Amino acid sequence: MTQIVLATDGSPFSDAAARFVAEGRLLQPGYTVHVVHVTPDVTGGVRAFVNKETIDAWHNEESGKAMNSVCTILEAAGVPFERHALHGFAPEKIMGFARSIQADAIVMGTHGRGSFFDAVLGSVAGRVLSQADCPVIMVKAEKSAG
Repeated sequence: MTQIVLATDGSPFSDAAARFVAEGRLLQPGYTVHVVHVTPDVTGGVRAFVNKETIDAWHNEESGKAMNSVCTILEAAGVPFERHALHGFAPEKIMGFARSIQADAIVMGTHGRGSFFDAVLGSVAGRVLSQADCPVIMVKAEKSAG
């Protein structure tokens, strides 16, 4: 079975990537989509005052919110999927998860801000694209989505 990682940040750009997968414009049927969202690690200062269970609950809640619209799109299209809430440095976690399931491709929405902004701010999509072991499909949303 083909394994596809669909990384989401809860934005309209991620929704566009989910619609791309759901519409089957490039991918053949017979795959499972692994919807992945990565929340950043909390700082040591936060850990000093907040217990692990509360931090874990926050990670899960934030990921759940971010994955909701993408999962709704996939579910409406009858695309089989699994949810995966991760935390840490997003590019590393996305690529590590893709390796762990031997993903055939990673699909991501892109903000398409341009190389200057990405050079200054950094781009999760750009880092994944440059370092992934499998093909990465970048989907740019319609202008009205942003």
